Amino acid sequence: MSGASEMKVLALSGGVGGAKLCLGLMDVLPPGALGVLVNTADDFEHLGLHISPDLDTLLYTLSGRSHPTQGWGLEGESWHTMEALEAIGGATWFRLGDKDIATHLLRTGQLRAGASLSAVTAGLADTHQLHTQLWPMSDDPVATVVHSEAGDLSFQDYFVGRQCEPRVTGFSFSGSDVARPHPPAIAALQDPSLQAVVICPSNPFVSIDPILSIAAYREALVQCAAPVIAVSPIVAGQAIKGPTAKMMRELQMPVTALEVARHYGNLLDMFILDDSDAELAPQIREATGVEVGVTNTVMKDRESKQCLAQFVLDQVGRVSCE
Repeated sequence: MSGASEMKVLALSGGVGGAKLCLGLMDVLPPGALGVLVNTADDFEHLGLHISPDLDTLLYTLSGRSHPTQGWGLEGESWHTMEALEAIGGATWFRLGDKDIATHLLRTGQLRAGASLSAVTAGLADTHQLHTQLWPMSDDPVATVVHSEAGDLSFQDYFVGRQCEPRVTGFSFSGSDVARPHPPAIAALQDPSLQAVVICPSNPFVSIDPILSIAAYREALVQCAAPVIAVSPIVAGQAIKGPTAKMMRELQMPVTALEVARHYGNLLDMFILDDSDAELAPQIREATGVEVGVTNTVMKDRESKQCLAQFVLDQVGRVSCE
């Protein structure tokens, strides 16, 4: 695996949407030039196993093993363990495929033996022959708490158990005040050879904000010499996948790319809009002071992922020169 000194682009990502852009970036960059800082506030223990949903989505996607249509889980998965568990009255609300369970067994065993989450993740990436570094945002536990009209909920209870049905009123990140940032990620953000930071089109509230809730990352992004470029997860007033738009409505925010740009605020040097939202570009420039790029951001296949990734990278010189 390549070292941080070879890294040219650092991406911040949650699950499916972020993994799509990371795949495109991996394809168009030289081997070892991409690092991904991954949300781990979705991590939880289930059936005695440590589950890291976003890390695994990145791992499976970038290694070419993910399910081709659903975006998460493994291609060719079977469900015999869940079927047997259901037959004896076990908890199957969070479904783990048979092959997927192998990852959780290995991770859990190594963590209990004293390994760090970052070391376990690096080992899994090496096993899958990835030349892209996957970094958990912290080796310390951080947990997303969803504040809702049904009370305070753990993220997986809200997202999977309740299918995002309760109206949300806000979010907090338990443990983020004491969680330590991953040292190589901070070093990458401070490295003068870093060319860009890309905030992927992941859910701003429960995928990117958990990373930013660790104060050292937010400070490092503000001070980073490389341009910080975010890609909007909202296209024509809708989220491509997931509950981002629903959350914005419930938080009484207009469901627009403009509001996402405002949410990130002074962290950004550029914001990437979809063609369908091109008319918002002047408003975003006026409201945030950042430059705006407009392109097709809907990633339907491998080629469109690569095209978006290349567009993002092509903006780096434009931002750097302004």
